[in-house]
Amino acid sequence: MTKLTPADGIAVITGAGSGLGRAMSLALTRRGFAVAGLGRRRAALEETRAMSAPGRFHLYPTDIAAPAEVARTFARIRAEHGRIALLVNNAAAYPRRDILNENAESFMATVATNLGGTVACCRAALEDMVETGRGRILNVATFADLAPLPASSAYSVSKGAARIFTRALIADLSDRFPDIVITDWMPGMLRTQMGIPDGLPPEQAALWGVALALDADPALTGATFEMDREILPPRGGRDRLKDLLRLRRRRPRRIVP
Repeated sequence: MTKLTPADGIAVITGAGSGLGRAMSLALTRRGFAVAGLGRRRAALEETRAMSAPGRFHLYPTDIAAPAEVARTFARIRAEHGRIALLVNNAAAYPRRDILNENAESFMATVATNLGGTVACCRAALEDMVETGRGRILNVATFADLAPLPASSAYSVSKGAARIFTRALIADLSDRFPDIVITDWMPGMLRTQMGIPDGLPPEQAALWGVALALDADPALTGATFEMDREILPPRGGRDRLKDLLRLRRRRPRRIVP
């Protein structure tokens, strides 16, 4: 099994100023990784840095909805810390607006963060990964597109499109760059500002997320995990019959922190 180590390069985490992004940043710095934390609020990123292992968290105030700003930030990270080995696309906007309280501009502003930010960060990180032929991308995802909640149209559409983007990335890259490993991960309902009061502590979810992010096994490309368990894709009747005849049953993989 191939694991990323601090020697492979720096980890980039978006939305590192709070919640899951902060928890994953802290966990990675405790493992010896240098982490570049992106977020819109400098003060929040400074709080994360104060909580991190000394000298290992580097803050980069960035609005990921602005592609030119993302490109400048990644260029700075590369110049100051070397190659980018890991990207965790965690940042998201969840405005909780009924569609009658949305307009085209407010709707697309959410899309610009949740989809556009993921696209911009992936494209920037791939500059290093394609050059070396190795890297890890973990996209924090959700099933919101399959069962949208009320007052979540922009969030559901944009996060669903981001899951499609993961599959499109894989279609473009997997044959040529099998060691660039790309996975979707759904951390579950968390006790964060975007989550629910009785949700899972982000520190617990971060243990799963970091373990998955550091696993660079090419067999993980295209997999989707929810919390600590793989979500297997649906299989048609013919495939299920073949499995039955061959006494073969695929079991979901588990994340072991």
